[in-house]
Amino acid sequence: MAEKSEQLIIAIDGYSSCGKSTLAKLLAKSLNLLFIDTGAMYRAVTFYVIENNLFNEDGEINTAALEAHLPLINVSFDTNSSQNPIILLNGKNIEKEIRTIEVNANVSKVASNSLVRKKLVAEQRKLAQKVDVVLDGRDIGTVVFPHASIKFFLTASPDVRAQRRYDELKQTNAKLIETVEDVKANLIERDYLDTNRSDSPLIKAADAIVIDNTNLSANEQLTLALELVNSNTKSN
Repeated sequence: MAEKSEQLIIAIDGYSSCGKSTLAKLLAKSLNLLFIDTGAMYRAVTFYVIENNLFNEDGEINTAALEAHLPLINVSFDTNSSQNPIILLNGKNIEKEIRTIEVNANVSKVASNSLVRKKLVAEQRKLAQKVDVVLDGRDIGTVVFPHASIKFFLTASPDVRAQRRYDELKQTNAKLIETVEDVKANLIERDYLDTNRSDSPLIKAADAIVIDNTNLSANEQLTLALELVNSNTKSN
């Protein structure tokens, strides 16, 4: 078995809208860890792509143009906000801007770009140097930190996930015109793209603990995860 890191590194992977960030934030608060929202980092690059119209005529991302722009893209966090750092794009707070339907529809395409992944994985490892940390994403336990102290893989039914994402979008956009079915279709498409991309596809790490939270509240999931973290770290 691969040697575990001496740091406490909690890796949370899983499908879109499975509550990965919610669990990561709650674990960070409960265990006094740094929380790094890696999904927000990919969303930030996606927002940049949209704002700079880096698309081909067919609506697909112009990968050559994106790669040319990468040196101009600086994704960071404002860490003055305790365990919930705020995502910054070139120094600007874009927390609200990255949670739109348009970003949702394009983030998997951006995340499949190998140079984007290389750039952001390096940033994630840099952010997590020498501190206890919890990260959520799609390749944290398989690529970013394969020797993490403990790995979780979250899943839930598509209907529940769609309702959660719809409710989240509704909170930030009272005039939302998309339906729950629209959101569900987007989630299913993202699942396909995430699990079938050639670079770092979404898969469950062999040593990850699966949590199906279809019928769990956020607090119930947190209680379960804390029990698993405590038992795992004590045994190591």
